Amino acid sequence: MLTYRILGPIEVQAEGEPVEINGTFQRTLLAALLVNHDRLVLTDSLIGELWEHNPPRNAENALQAHISRLRRRLRSVDPDETAPRFLSMPSGYRLCLNDDTFDADIFTHALLDVRANTALSPYEMITKLRDALTLWRGPTFGGNLGGFICQAAAVRYKEYRAAALERLFEAELKIGRHNEIVAELSELVESESLNERLCQQLMVALYRGGRQRDALAAYQRMRNRLMDELGVEPSPVLQKCQMAILAHDPALQPRPVPAHTNS
Repeated sequence: MLTYRILGPIEVQAEGEPVEINGTFQRTLLAALLVNHDRLVLTDSLIGELWEHNPPRNAENALQAHISRLRRRLRSVDPDETAPRFLSMPSGYRLCLNDDTFDADIFTHALLDVRANTALSPYEMITKLRDALTLWRGPTFGGNLGGFICQAAAVRYKEYRAAALERLFEAELKIGRHNEIVAELSELVESESLNERLCQQLMVALYRGGRQRDALAAYQRMRNRLMDELGVEPSPVLQKCQMAILAHDPALQPRPVPAHTNS
């Protein structure tokens, strides 16, 4: 059984030991097949992913050679695997995870579970989301890798991570942990510079901690970034939050939540 990791530098592990996948072509090919695992990836799409607008002569043969090399490499570190890992079809290739694990799947399933399970308490939601977010070791694939397939996947997983963070801090605020999350939120707002939802959550956390001036300063920094980078004002939601802070709106304070139990 293998473990694939793309939420950070792309990695493969066999029984907890790292498996070296040599060469940019091999890593890009693996990444493109992983993010579409259990689905057919067309040959032309994979050729474009590896070589963009400059494919070699006999590109289909070159792609097939890379598939064979990757298949042999994975087989060499997991010789007991009986089910086929790669399926070759006339129009493309398919990677089958079988019993292998994939960090991006674990993460997205956790997020979808939190979204779907409305009976979860804020405490349970926090535990599930924090566990899932520990899977992230850096930017997807470790940064720029591949062509359209990999880049589109990187954008998608970044959006999933942002959604998980927003839900996490919503739950943290709901149970009154505003002081505990200020440092974490401040760092995220700086790195995720145009995420207005995280900025709003930071403003509320600061305000609840008696730091109205800092909350308004966070709003102003976000406004400056939006104006500088996009030429737009903050969203009506963020502007409303600023006005609520200025007015000391009681609605900004947390509502009582039942104490957490282990039952």
